[in-house]
Amino acid sequence: MSSRVHERGMEMDEEGSTKMKMKTKVLELPTKIKKILKSIWKVGKDDPRRVKHALKVGVSLTLVSLLYLMEPLFKGIGNSAIWAVMTVVVVLEFSAGATLCKGLNRGLGTLIAGSLAFFIEFVANDSGKIFRAIFIGAAVFIIGALITYLRFIPYIKKNYDYGMLIFLLTFNLITVSSYRVDTVIKIAHERFYTIAMGVGICLLMSLLVFPIWSGEDLHKSTVAKLQGLSYSIEACVNEYFEEEEKNEETSDLSEDTIYNGYKTVLDSKSADEALAMYASWEPRHTRHCHRFPWKHYVKVGSVLRLFGYTVVALHGCLKTEIQTPRPLRGLFKDPCVRLAGEICKVLSELAASIRNRRHCSPEILSDSLQVALQDLNTAIKSQPKLFLGANQTGNVSQGNSGRHNPNVAVSQHINKDTNDAASHQTVSRLEQNTGTPRGERLSRFGPNVSFSRLRADTLERRSAAAINERKILRQQLSKIVVMTSLEFSEALPFAAFASLLVEMVARLDNVIEEVEELGTIACFKEYDNNVDQKDVEVRVEKPVDLVVGVE
Repeated sequence: MSSRVHERGMEMDEEGSTKMKMKTKVLELPTKIKKILKSIWKVGKDDPRRVKHALKVGVSLTLVSLLYLMEPLFKGIGNSAIWAVMTVVVVLEFSAGATLCKGLNRGLGTLIAGSLAFFIEFVANDSGKIFRAIFIGAAVFIIGALITYLRFIPYIKKNYDYGMLIFLLTFNLITVSSYRVDTVIKIAHERFYTIAMGVGICLLMSLLVFPIWSGEDLHKSTVAKLQGLSYSIEACVNEYFEEEEKNEETSDLSEDTIYNGYKTVLDSKSADEALAMYASWEPRHTRHCHRFPWKHYVKVGSVLRLFGYTVVALHGCLKTEIQTPRPLRGLFKDPCVRLAGEICKVLSELAASIRNRRHCSPEILSDSLQVALQDLNTAIKSQPKLFLGANQTGNVSQGNSGRHNPNVAVSQHINKDTNDAASHQTVSRLEQNTGTPRGERLSRFGPNVSFSRLRADTLERRSAAAINERKILRQQLSKIVVMTSLEFSEALPFAAFASLLVEMVARLDNVIEEVEELGTIACFKEYDNNVDQKDVEVRVEKPVDLVVGVE
């Protein structure tokens, strides 16, 4: 009876817990819905062009649906109108270049495949049924193998892979179906017309109604990468020379802002190549009808990635295990901050020149950058003890003999202490095991025990104890050797930090050279000091995420 009451109580508890869970889920439902609505709103707020693209897709689908909804159009086209709807869904992409690429690939692939299938049907039509089947099978094999092999060619894979796929699909459908269906050529004509209608609607919506150009996205992406690098360098240097250590929340926020600055550059390779490919399909839509130099934008992106690796290493200096004390950093704060400021000023000027489509200022590499670099060099030379060590500076004139080398003395002292400690602990353990002092231990073993055997046992125990002590002290001894022999180890992290700043100055030449070449090919306007003087002091903004229409 008691067991039944207990089971009944357990069932009631389970029912109660289930009801509580359901009640909790119901109460959390409004919060989840609100969170989903916020995320949906954020997608459109980050890039309003996404809303325009969604509306364009809706309008395009409505237009091609009229082929089914309107009776006169449906009688003229028939059931093949569904191919127009499928074409709009597949072809209409976010940018005009992506739509042109897929639309022309689909249209040309369908046209060439239909023409070739019609030619094969014309040749095999007057032959016998068996010969016709053999001829169609051979044609399908040859064309299928050839097109599949051509798709492996890098240039075709990059630009015409979708068209090759559509060609292969259309050719096989028409050629194989023509063996059993007599009206397949008529069906192919109707499908081609409907596909052409779908492609035409997609091109009109992409090129004439709120067009989104991949070239402009690539242009803005390059500006955002320069701004992101400038922001990351400035934030890294400011955080490195902070007088007080930040709390965890503030530190995490700073780390995110630094990381987001150069992340845009490091992750841009695939996006730049996709945007450049789509930009190559776009017509000349600028006011001066200049061809978009998409290849050189890709080169600028490659140079910026090489520059970005230095920024990543600079960011890593903030997280090293051995850090230079903050008072020592303060000795070099002013020259480092001024040097980083000059680097950021150059990057901001490059970003402004690309954004405004003008050439760089003739004074982009001003004397201030050289002066800041020289001041950093002078500040480092003024503190030789931090980078060379006190003993090394004091014994430079005495040579490098072993008696003056502190590393040898430290090593000998540590080895001597280790052996003494091991011997002492071995003797203590032997005394604890036997319970007698060292001098009385021989009389306790009896007259039959030889002295050589006793000595061998003692040496074995002593060696085992020494090995155990070495394992325990190895980690501590290695740290002592490193910290004692490298008296200037605290200054090494700053030396790495300063060397990375100098490396950035060296790599700026490559960036400036590529940007100037881009301006020459893209026919940027000349620099006007009166009009563009305000662009020199451009402050860095957080780069925006760009949408790339990739298949």
